[in-house]
Amino acid sequence: MAEVNDEFFNNIKAGFIEKSIESSGEYIPRLLTNERSEGVKVLSSIIAELNSCQEFWFSVAFLTNGGLQSLLNTFKELQNQQIKGRILVSQYLNFTQPEALKRLLKFKNIELRINTNDNFHSKGYLFKKGEYYNLIIGSSNLTATALSTNKELNLKVSAKIDSYIIQKALLEFNNDFNSSIIVDEAFIDQYEAEYENSKNLQSEYIFKQIEITPAGKKKISPNVMQVEALANLKKLRSEGNDKALLISATGTGKTYLSAFDAKEFNPKRLLFVVHRANIAEATHRTFEQVFGFEKEMGFYSGTRKEAEKDFIFSTIQTISKEENMSKFSPDHFDYIIIDESHRAGADSYLKIVNYFNPKFLLGMTATPERTDGFDIFSLYDHNIAYEIRLQKALEIEILSPFHYFGVTDLTINGQEVEEKSDFNLLTSNERVTRIIEQSQFYSCDDGNIRGLVFCSKVEEAKALSEQFERRGFKSIALSGESSDEQRNTAIDRLESDDPADKIDYIFTVDIFNEGIDIPRVNQVIMLRPTQSAIIFVQQLGRGLRKSEGKEYLTVIDFIGNYSNNFLIPIALFGDTSYNKDNLRKLIAGGSNQIPGTSTINFDKIAKEKIYAAIDQSNFSLKKDLIKDYDLLKYKIGQSPMMLDFLHHGSRDPFLYVEYSGSYFQFVSTIEPDLAGKLSSDQLTILKLFSLEVNNAKRAEESELLYILLTKNQVEISKFSTLIYGKYGFKPTIETINSVISNLNFYFINKRNAIKGLGSNDLVNFVDGIISISEYFKKQLSNPTFHSYLLDSVYYGITRFEQTFDLDKYLGGFLIHHKYSRKDICRILNWKKNEESTMYGYSIKNSTCPIFVNYHKDENIAASTKFEDKFINNSYFQWFSKPRRNLDSPDVTAIKNHKNELRLSLFIKKSNGEGSDFYYMGDVKPVQESFEETTILDDHGKSVSVVKVIFKLNQPVQDSLYDYLTK
Repeated sequence: MAEVNDEFFNNIKAGFIEKSIESSGEYIPRLLTNERSEGVKVLSSIIAELNSCQEFWFSVAFLTNGGLQSLLNTFKELQNQQIKGRILVSQYLNFTQPEALKRLLKFKNIELRINTNDNFHSKGYLFKKGEYYNLIIGSSNLTATALSTNKELNLKVSAKIDSYIIQKALLEFNNDFNSSIIVDEAFIDQYEAEYENSKNLQSEYIFKQIEITPAGKKKISPNVMQVEALANLKKLRSEGNDKALLISATGTGKTYLSAFDAKEFNPKRLLFVVHRANIAEATHRTFEQVFGFEKEMGFYSGTRKEAEKDFIFSTIQTISKEENMSKFSPDHFDYIIIDESHRAGADSYLKIVNYFNPKFLLGMTATPERTDGFDIFSLYDHNIAYEIRLQKALEIEILSPFHYFGVTDLTINGQEVEEKSDFNLLTSNERVTRIIEQSQFYSCDDGNIRGLVFCSKVEEAKALSEQFERRGFKSIALSGESSDEQRNTAIDRLESDDPADKIDYIFTVDIFNEGIDIPRVNQVIMLRPTQSAIIFVQQLGRGLRKSEGKEYLTVIDFIGNYSNNFLIPIALFGDTSYNKDNLRKLIAGGSNQIPGTSTINFDKIAKEKIYAAIDQSNFSLKKDLIKDYDLLKYKIGQSPMMLDFLHHGSRDPFLYVEYSGSYFQFVSTIEPDLAGKLSSDQLTILKLFSLEVNNAKRAEESELLYILLTKNQVEISKFSTLIYGKYGFKPTIETINSVISNLNFYFINKRNAIKGLGSNDLVNFVDGIISISEYFKKQLSNPTFHSYLLDSVYYGITRFEQTFDLDKYLGGFLIHHKYSRKDICRILNWKKNEESTMYGYSIKNSTCPIFVNYHKDENIAASTKFEDKFINNSYFQWFSKPRRNLDSPDVTAIKNHKNELRLSLFIKKSNGEGSDFYYMGDVKPVQESFEETTILDDHGKSVSVVKVIFKLNQPVQDSLYDYLTK
């Protein structure tokens, strides 16, 4: 208790008096803001407080559905744990939404009241945590924007229950709460009328602000993305290019963009090619809005062939027929636009591209990636006019925000839903009940669901639709067999405001993946395994179009026992690196990792299923590596280097290194012209540098190698200055000696693998000058070797720069980043790699790295099943090796460490996630905590160990803490 109290006071002093005072940071006062650049949201702080509290109080002026949706999963978990809370909102300006009150009222653990005074405008959050409370006060209401995107300032402080500030906060809250109106259904019915009246008045005011054209129509103007893309298209044409490809996420306005560019280009005749007649009609309407009556527009589809019009909107099925296409001369159209250009590999599309010779050809697609190996990019001479993916579109707010909920699919009698589940399980009464329960719980922005449900099979879609109908919901099942008329009718009914005509759900299989515009969809349900990140984003995109009055999209993804669950974070976060650590961080970070007010939520079981899929998947299959290599090659029009993968956000090129030893060795297996370009020694040197030096774990080796490859030599003082100027830290002389040793491969003891090296070094260090040896110069005279080695160096530097943060840098390591035992030996400046003997902990050269496997395997030796665990974010309980007592040399060294022994803690969750460990920071033992105890050995006999409490120099971030401990 005394230690905790001392720690509490140290945090308060560090927060309010002098920041240099040593403290754990657990109770330190913090300013809470929404900082997208740092991946921080006020929302994440409130969720973290809720997840660890015993009781909570909210007092806010405004409550919206979006704000509630951001916290819905957390409130659900608190209800399951019977954690009670009180929430007080206000009727100020009638801003609080009745639908949010209705939904919040369903939580039995939350008391809800509303203050009807005109001047109630508070914003405070209070959380009980044992003998102290955390209080957040400031500017954030319970709205999606206040919690995630607005410029907000909130102060979080910790205080004991008997402190003045907590007693005052409780008194104020209780007085306000007790004098406010209890929210029940009767109150909501009354308030709803007032709310709707206020909303109508606001709408009238907003309508008056809309700019009206002389023709009486709303003025259409380009959005942020379109302005940039239009400038790029103009520049491409000015450089003599007559083709370009636009890569633009669903819902970002590709069709409008093409119309704006056509207006800029001003063609006499234009052809717009689509794959369905209803899309041609929608495109025609868009062009009419932009062009008005400047051009005569017509259709060329089916029996309607208006070939004499200036602008023709045609289906590919019609225009690609020889008898139709030949009616136009090859140069008839000045401007041709091909929608959904990822289909352009089909013969029908190639006919169009090869026959016509327009002055400009524009291809448009949300997903240029193809699985059949066809090179779409070459059709457009590799000219990418603009590329905007889902995350960028969300960031600049041209799409509707979404709230994603990954929920565990059904288990009946121990049988889980999986890829090959029996049809009867997929359509069982129990599963239908669960789907409806989750759909109603997560609901939508206004309580009036307009849902799109993606199923695995046509029979499943039909059966589920029938079951929903029997349970009182209006629904329709559509498949590839459905006609355009049936599809259009279903869409119209889904978007209808007529209660007699409106349907609640459309059940479908694949046909709505692309090319369909249903802006009013406010709920998407996914009832199928994720087989492709591309298809996942396409289906998600069906609900991301903005619509008047639409606040957000709700996405409910039923996650079964699917092997491809790892594709979910790839799709949601747009990270196609296939780096397992990146994907784990994204899942752990959740809503912090997505732009805007969108949120990512998983229930506990669903999250574990995704982690398990990441752990079990092989991201280095040769066929996948070749596929991504070819795709990037098509995109840039030449064989890519490692740096190209980083610049284009593609697969982490280090996966190629791990597969083949070096990137060159992989590429040389698929590019015949590279065969025999490197000698045996050059191949070995390249492999050792790629695997052991340029792995982005320490920058100094790669930075020094870059200087030597480009300038041959450098003074040690200049090198040290360069590192300081670039990164903000100065390497020690011990580190520089270690770096030079590593560049000569003494550390890994692999010099004998380089046959011609002998006693030579690659890098010399004489009289303060570091230089390239004559032997190394000779090898570098081979331009292919030089080029691929330099590319490896670029990779190491760029990847390090992408992750480096001086505030998280401590003695060579980045807090909460992962390192192998070999990396750790190297960064601690050990002369040799001693990973094979580094288990538990090892004391050497005044350093003691400590390794913990947090969740032990069941089959490991009993003598190593220690109860190592976090006490909280700042304290860790640890056990020494067996057969140790308080007088053992290693225990004594740790106890008397003072500043002479560096104790560094490394933790991994389990063996399933690989051999690398998270660096948790340096630690200090709590002197009073050393305790000699016993554990059972493999034979059931008691052996002595020492238990110690370590204090971390920085508290563990909440997302990583939850990931490791749960």
